[in-house]
Amino acid sequence: MLASSSSDPTNTGDRRAVEQIMSRPLCQDWPAPALTAGSRVTVVRDPDWDGPWRNEFLGTIDDMGAPELVESPHARVGELAFWVTFDAPQYDSDGAGPYRKAQIWDRYLRPEPALHGSTWNGPRT
Repeated sequence: MLASSSSDPTNTGDRRAVEQIMSRPLCQDWPAPALTAGSRVTVVRDPDWDGPWRNEFLGTIDDMGAPELVESPHARVGELAFWVTFDAPQYDSDGAGPYRKAQIWDRYLRPEPALHGSTWNGPRT
């Protein structure tokens, strides 16, 4: 599954809804050291508490908005939050959901290796 393209109608609708809630446009200036849109990740659970998600699961960094610094006293210095589209709908640790996309702090993202050399050469005969 690839990240939703910014021209995808669902992604455009998602962006409009989030911008309405946040009362500001989503940043589109992608920071250089950040994971790129389309990167595959596993969303992981926190080792110190039962959350923030019920399970670990796969997703893709979405280009709906660029990663942004987390503004929380609990954030690590320089911690970014990424928009992630989930491979399958997910529930958070409180049982709310299902969610198909969320903004996830980078401490809860484990990059997955790219599948190099896995190009399809057609059927074997």
